[in-house]
Amino acid sequence: MRFNLIGPFEIVTGDGRPPHLPSTPKVCQTLALLLTRPNEIVTSESLIQELWGETPPRSALTTLQTYIYHARKMFIAERLVPAERALLITQPPGYLIRVEDHEVDIKIFERLVLQGKTALENGRPEAAVQRLEQALALWRGPALSNIPAGDVLTGRIVHLNELRIRALELRIEAELQLGRQRESIPLLRALVNDYPLNEWFHGQLISALNHSGRRAEALQAYQSLRRILNDELGLEPSPELQRLQLDVLNPDPATVPAQQRRLAFAAV
Repeated sequence: MRFNLIGPFEIVTGDGRPPHLPSTPKVCQTLALLLTRPNEIVTSESLIQELWGETPPRSALTTLQTYIYHARKMFIAERLVPAERALLITQPPGYLIRVEDHEVDIKIFERLVLQGKTALENGRPEAAVQRLEQALALWRGPALSNIPAGDVLTGRIVHLNELRIRALELRIEAELQLGRQRESIPLLRALVNDYPLNEWFHGQLISALNHSGRRAEALQAYQSLRRILNDELGLEPSPELQRLQLDVLNPDPATVPAQQRRLAFAAV
């Protein structure tokens, strides 16, 4: 069995049956919040805040206990876990879900990203790319996209998205260490579209275009970022990005790609 959260929420049994999802939205919400903190106690107060916000009903605690009961019943009735397995546990001041790391895609993702980061730090960028690609392949769409999310769960989703961005940054760093600036351009174009306010992605795109002999496109990418920041926030690009623009406008001859140097020589 595996719980998948980085994408639509689903419970995969591994025996050929279609992925399972509780029929009650608030049961889904309760399980999702517990699974974002596997093997940790989530307080009843946090669960109530997630389910009803700042205006819970007087029966909130009793209703939460009912949702926990229905979740436990579902696990047994649907043969998702053996009857003797203690999966969803009452542990004052709340509840915890006891699972192995390989049973939750978030934990698998975190392990692979850590392995990729460690490989990169140890000078093994090829291994880093492999692990980070495996990690990013686990994302099947926006996290928990098919269930309602209150304030608490929304905060956890934001955290997961930040982890994904960090994994993407590490992958790009590994690709650049391997000298794959040109190969990284399609991914970087997609990322600046998905994260238009992320200056780091824009900077990597500008640099990759410049080092691939595409100076005009690099300058266009800088101007695009400048327009976005000005329109959205009334800001100019950071000093680092402005220096990068100057590097494109006034390249150091020693760093100009060999192909550009050959073209310049042929034109003389």
